[in-house]
Parts: sequence; structure tokens; C-alpha cells
Amino acid sequence: MMQRSFIYFPTGAVEHRFGDMTFENDGASTTSIVLNKGQDKAIIYFGGNAENVAFTAPEFEQAFEPTLLEPELSELESSPYSVYLVNYRGYGGSEGSPSEAALLSDALALYDRLVLTHESVFVIGRSLGSGVATYIASERPLKKLVLVTPFDSIQSIAQKQFPFYPMSILLKDKFNSVERAGSIYSDTLILVAEDDKVVRRIHTDKLIESLVNRAPEVVLIEGAGHNDISQYSAYYQSISVFLNSH
Repeated sequence: MMQRSFIYFPTGAVEHRFGDMTFENDGASTTSIVLNKGQDKAIIYFGGNAENVAFTAPEFEQAFEPTLLEPELSELESSPYSVYLVNYRGYGGSEGSPSEAALLSDALALYDRLVLTHESVFVIGRSLGSGVATYIASERPLKKLVLVTPFDSIQSIAQKQFPFYPMSILLKDKFNSVERAGSIYSDTLILVAEDDKVVRRIHTDKLIESLVNRAPEVVLIEGAGHNDISQYSAYYQSISVFLNSH
């Protein structure tokens, strides 16, 4: 559908030095980049609508060093987390075409698979991925949830930008995180970019207000924009501290 061309900007496959995992769901094969395979704890990362996770993987590799996540570990010991960076359908060599229904189905199926092989599975969702991560948290008893530059709904953002168009009718893929927030009981960290021109603060605040079961921890990354928030040291530091808190 044409409306999806305004939401999804698939990135092609690129060569990288990391491990891959292929996952089948509903007749489509998707891939995830896997870092530090075989750990007891795992992180699933859902990226933005134009993100190539092959370029995000080195950031995770550098940031999630054992001395940062577990200070008592020596530099020679492994990080305690396996990290799965998801290529949505149509992204990074994954089969199919992206849609809300497909992304949510794939995400939940992947989560259900990984909880069988890891004692704990945490979820990080950035921008578009926050809508995917919020869905998982509303459907499963997720212990820790990280939302980066999240929104209330895609429909709300589009309606604000195009007030004279009936977005409730025009948009099929709404990613209505606010509607799902009432079913979320996870410990939640929300990272806000101070200079975000894509997801305005009003949309993030609506989501924050809707997380009524357990108030989220909110961290403002000063000076950051929507697309460069992960380049600020406070970004991964905040995530690391949150995931290792009890």
C-alpha cells in the first residue's frame, strides 16, 4: 500500500563481520545480527524505519563491553548479554515486505523463541522499533523494556503533520503504543532526544502518561537529535545502568 512507503524505508543487505541468525515465521525468512552468542541473558533490538542494523552492531559491540555492563568482570571475560539486532521484513536481506502486522508477528515469535534459550530476554525499541517493543511488552511479561525516541502512535504523528487529512482512515499501520500501554507492567526506560524534530516531545509525553501501571524512568539526552542520539555517551550508559539494576 502507498501509505507504507511513508513509514518504511527498507535498507538492503550489506557485508559485515558479525554472526547471523535466520528465523522463519508465517512463510517469511528474516535475519538478525547476533553478538556474543550463547549468554544466559539476551537483548532484542528493534531499530528505526530507515536503520540498517549492520551499522548499529559495532556501536553495541563497543558499548556493551564487560567493564561497562559488569564492572567486576575482567576485560577478558565475555559480556553477559547476547544481542539480537533484528532486520525487519524487507530490510537487510530479510524476505517479504514490511507491515505492522508482519513486524509484530515476527517480533513476538522471535521473543517466544529466545525465551526458550535464555534465562532473561530484554527488549530495546528505537523510533519505529518502539512500537514493536511496546507490543511485545503488552503481550508478554517482559521484565525490562527500553524505548528510544518513542511515540504515542504513528497516526498521531501523521495527523499533527497533515491536519487536513483523515489519517485514521488513510493509515493502515498505526503502531498505537498508547492503546497498548495499559497492558504493560515492565520496568521501562525511555530515552528522549532533546532536539528531536521527528518525534516531537508531545508524542513521547503522551506515551509516558499512558504507562500507568509502572511509571517509566525518563532520561533526556541533552543536545541529541532523533537520528544521532546513540552517538552521545549518555545513551548507552543509561541503557547499561538500567539493564543491570535490580
